[in-house]
Amino acid sequence: DKLIEKLKNLEETLWVNDEKTETEKALAECPLGMEDIKDAESRLARFASYFVKEFPETAESNGLLESSFKAIPNMEKQIKEAGGMDFNGKLYLKMDSHLPISGSIKARGGISEVLHFAESKALEAGLITEESDYSLLASPACRELFSKYSIGVGSTGNLGLSIGIMSAKLGFKVTVHMSADARQWKKDMLRSKGVIVKEYEEDYSVAITQGRKEAEADPTCYFVDDENSKTLFGGYCVAALRLKKQLEDMDITVNADHPLYVYLPCGVGGGPGGVAFGLKAVFGDNAHCFFAEPTHSPCMILGMATGKHNEICVGDIGIDNKTIADGLAVGRASGFVGKVMAPFMDGCYTVTDEHMSMLEYRLFEKEGIFCEPSALAGMYGPATLYKNGIEVPEGAIHIAWATGGNMVPQEDREKYIAAGKALCGL
Repeated sequence: DKLIEKLKNLEETLWVNDEKTETEKALAECPLGMEDIKDAESRLARFASYFVKEFPETAESNGLLESSFKAIPNMEKQIKEAGGMDFNGKLYLKMDSHLPISGSIKARGGISEVLHFAESKALEAGLITEESDYSLLASPACRELFSKYSIGVGSTGNLGLSIGIMSAKLGFKVTVHMSADARQWKKDMLRSKGVIVKEYEEDYSVAITQGRKEAEADPTCYFVDDENSKTLFGGYCVAALRLKKQLEDMDITVNADHPLYVYLPCGVGGGPGGVAFGLKAVFGDNAHCFFAEPTHSPCMILGMATGKHNEICVGDIGIDNKTIADGLAVGRASGFVGKVMAPFMDGCYTVTDEHMSMLEYRLFEKEGIFCEPSALAGMYGPATLYKNGIEVPEGAIHIAWATGGNMVPQEDREKYIAAGKALCGL
């Protein structure tokens, strides 16, 4: 099969999903819907006073965990000139790289799921009602209750940060099972907050399997399952309601002549799948969503294109799963996400480590914005469509979803920027 050959050769590849159907029809047949998104949104709203109290950086937004959305004209110009391409539409950046508390897209979903667990325990114990001021959850009585429970998660890094920081703050015991590709600073930061970090020589699927096993053996432990959790997925979906408001505030109309083309960096699939699902629920057929993956870790394109989902991994076709994009270093995609999203996604594409690194440098140089390499996979979207002859309308709104980077230490930032600059031949 030609696609598998290209993936094996680590070539940049676009796969267009022929299973995609009309959004309305797909939503009618889907096990999830707008009520799941609204549920997550209202929970985050209930916790706003808690955020303001415990995370001062959220005071300005009154406890709303959200990231900015902006046009990046200098970057758009750079991509067009460097590639000799004149793609239609305007390029924007959704800066989940700068979400409060944990500086990545995982802040929405990961935090949402921890809150769901904490809320259910506090309600059960009669310490709060749904009408309470949730800053009460910072009280000694609540912390004591939470200390009787533990939370576990398997992660390549960013999900671990969001779950770890949030769980520790509430008073849970928390263990993060980290794969070999997780960055050292992420492990250090978690440990500094009292989180137990277990390291594995192997990749993400081993870390998550081991974490799941340990949690099953402990009745007081709740395991946050990035591969299968509907609560986590619902939290990620909330992004679409927030984006809708941001677009309205900027007087940006979304319709058939001005459709959204959204490029989502993809690891196991929970975060980007949730955001894409939310976008389809909110914008319908006017949202076109693509998963973006490293050429060395194309688990979602492999699972969706073959229809084997989580029954195939990149190692099965001889790919090493080693990439600069640590957050995307996943060899086996979530079966839940792949199957749920099959009727909704426009497609998936892969991008080389070199391109992510160069784009990272250019974004910093042209717009003064720093993101981690993983977050630049989405920036390659308009170029990918253009190179593959996919026409988009003149009024298209291209959105590169920047998934993480704000918490990267200065020293690491400088190394990343220098590497990208060198690749650009500067």
